[in-house]
Amino acid sequence: MSIRIVRLGTPRAPGEGLRVGTVRRPPRGVPKTEFASQDWYDVWYPNLAPSVEAMKQAQEAQKEESPAQWNAFVRKFKSEMAEPDASRSLDLLAALSHGASLSVGCYCEEESRCHRSVLRSLLAERGAKIVD
Repeated sequence: MSIRIVRLGTPRAPGEGLRVGTVRRPPRGVPKTEFASQDWYDVWYPNLAPSVEAMKQAQEAQKEESPAQWNAFVRKFKSEMAEPDASRSLDLLAALSHGASLSVGCYCEEESRCHRSVLRSLLAERGAKIVD
C-alpha cells in the first residue's frame, strides 16, 4: 500500500493501483474510453494540477532552464496547494496511501522539473507512504 509518482502514459508498475491524472487537460487525440487502457490515468483529477498561470510559469522556467523561475513556480504552486480544497485532497491521498495502492502523475518527461516533484514533497510532508 503506497503512492507512486509516475509519468502518465508510461507502462504501469505491478501493483501500482489506481492511477490519478493530476493534469490540467486530458491527453490529446486519445478517446476518453482509452485513457486507462493506454496507461494515461484511471481518474482525472485536475484539482491537483497547477493553475494555467502557474503552468505557464513552469513551462517558461523549463524552456529557459532558469532555477530562479523554477523556484518562483514552486512557491506559486505550493501556495495553490495550500488552498483548502487542494490541501484536503493531499491529506486524503496521504491517508489512502496507508491502506491502498495508487499513483499520481503528469505528462512531463523530467520529474525534477514537473509539478509532480512538488506533489511528492507535499505528500511526504503529510506522512504519505511513497514508493519510488
